[in-house]
Amino acid sequence: MALRCPSARAADVKETLHTWLNTFKDVNLSYLCKTITADNGLEFSEISDLENETLSIYFARPYSAWERGSNERHNGLLRRCIPKGVPIKAVSEETIQRTLQWCNNLPRKLLNYRTPLDVFLEEVNKIVDLDTVQFHIAIKKEYSLNKEQFFDLVQFRKNYENYYGIEVER
Repeated sequence: MALRCPSARAADVKETLHTWLNTFKDVNLSYLCKTITADNGLEFSEISDLENETLSIYFARPYSAWERGSNERHNGLLRRCIPKGVPIKAVSEETIQRTLQWCNNLPRKLLNYRTPLDVFLEEVNKIVDLDTVQFHIAIKKEYSLNKEQFFDLVQFRKNYENYYGIEVER
């Protein structure tokens, strides 16, 4: 998951996270998001206000990237398409969405060679019947995917499997 934030100001980061968390108001969020672990940057200084009985906020110790290993891995993947130092305002929405599609459909050893998208949908399906409800994930306020568009992104995974000859466990 990656969210476009208006700035790196703490208030904007908090509001962006709050808005995203509220997109799940119709489901029990505790099934999907139990913790958020941030580094100690000033941009995250206000997110502890979002903590409640079902959501815990943690801060990694300084210079302890291994405490956020999956996050660091995902950041590295994003940096393949969006180099460090490039202002996020300069990156088109299409580039961000294409990059997220690639990252979310890339099989991970940590997930037994399943994709983050598959694992996420499996967890969502435990809460909501994806075949009978209108399902969308708000990437930002102006951009969302309906269920059909979301599942179309899975085509990328199938192409990956065919190209590399890897059968991804479902």
